[in-house]
Amino acid sequence: MIIDFHTHSFPDKIAESAIEKLSRTAHIKAFADGSANGILNSMAEGGIDISVMLPVAVKASNVESMNTYSAQFNEMYAEKGIFSFGCIHPDYENWKDELNRVAQLGLKGIKIHPVYQGVNQNDIRYIRILEKAGELGLIVVAHAGLDIGFPGAVNSTPSMIADAVRQVGPVKFVAAHMGSWMLWDEVDELLSLPHVYVDTAFSLGIITPRENDSHYIEHTNALMTDEKFCKLVRRFGADRVLFGSDNPWDSQKEAVNKVKNSGLEQSELDKIFCTNAKRILGI
Repeated sequence: MIIDFHTHSFPDKIAESAIEKLSRTAHIKAFADGSANGILNSMAEGGIDISVMLPVAVKASNVESMNTYSAQFNEMYAEKGIFSFGCIHPDYENWKDELNRVAQLGLKGIKIHPVYQGVNQNDIRYIRILEKAGELGLIVVAHAGLDIGFPGAVNSTPSMIADAVRQVGPVKFVAAHMGSWMLWDEVDELLSLPHVYVDTAFSLGIITPRENDSHYIEHTNALMTDEKFCKLVRRFGADRVLFGSDNPWDSQKEAVNKVKNSGLEQSELDKIFCTNAKRILGI
């Protein structure tokens, strides 16, 4: 079994425009059309059994409707192998009630994005969200590190994550993109925090640019090498690493192959692709 812990989709009526806008802003190729059916087709091609969808609330005003949509989405697609987390925004006034509702709706976790939401990860607004999420047993997946669409924005460094997590009770916290995208030399700060996991999303190989887009030149589109990836997995321990593709921004099939061919042992791959996700999802 392969569980992809990091995917995205959009309601059908906005999927095409959302993918085009985000792809153009980040100068990257999209490998799926951003719809639920696009993920299902990608899963079939890549041999993925379950995909976790991570919605991002860019505006506080969108939180409630997005969580309602996520619950409705799960009614339609969970049996097909896709289920959605909820979301929260640090400026959402009724954050505590909404997190209670997220749990009541049966959503297993929430996604936060310090860069898109313009708030540092160790801000009190996130810290109180982490505390409440831990109390409710909700998983928190956070964008970690730099963001390809926001050059220069630094809102979620390993030190910020460590600072926030140390201030709250136990919470299952997933620092996406191997702990901090493009700040991988700093992630040792997270090693001593046993409740912090990382996912592999958009971390291996090279960035695939849009067709005829010359934004990336040689060496500027390089991600993590196989050697560096394996060393980082082993520093954390394979028990704390989750497979993620970041589809539609990477091909699920190619993301699987990149991890499989990175040089890890089969026992490590089994944990990353399946065992760890099943454990923290409770499935």
